[in-house]
Amino acid sequence: MDKIIIQGLTVQSLIGVYDFERLNKQPLLLDAELSLDLSKAAISDKVADTVDYAELASVLNDIAEHSEFELLEALAQRMITELFSRYPVHKVVLRVSKPDILDNALNVAVELSREA
Repeated sequence: MDKIIIQGLTVQSLIGVYDFERLNKQPLLLDAELSLDLSKAAISDKVADTVDYAELASVLNDIAEHSEFELLEALAQRMITELFSRYPVHKVVLRVSKPDILDNALNVAVELSREA
């Protein structure tokens, strides 16, 4: 299966369980892997025959910007649900990272994998 992959997409979101996390939007990093058939685009060389990367990034950014989830898991699920509704994907793997949230860790992340 072919894949479109976006790594390290920076978005801002109001997310977290603790009161101090609910004061301001925080940076998140997204890694998205979409499995789908890219053979038509590979032959035609037309963006209309694939998923526009900029549009994909914009969709993920808009969801993050307008959400107020407490958990990374819930945000990731919302994003995956939207990707399945918009694009002809067979599988989505999405990692949502919240860097520097723990004093003694570089990063905390969740990774969800869903198939159609």
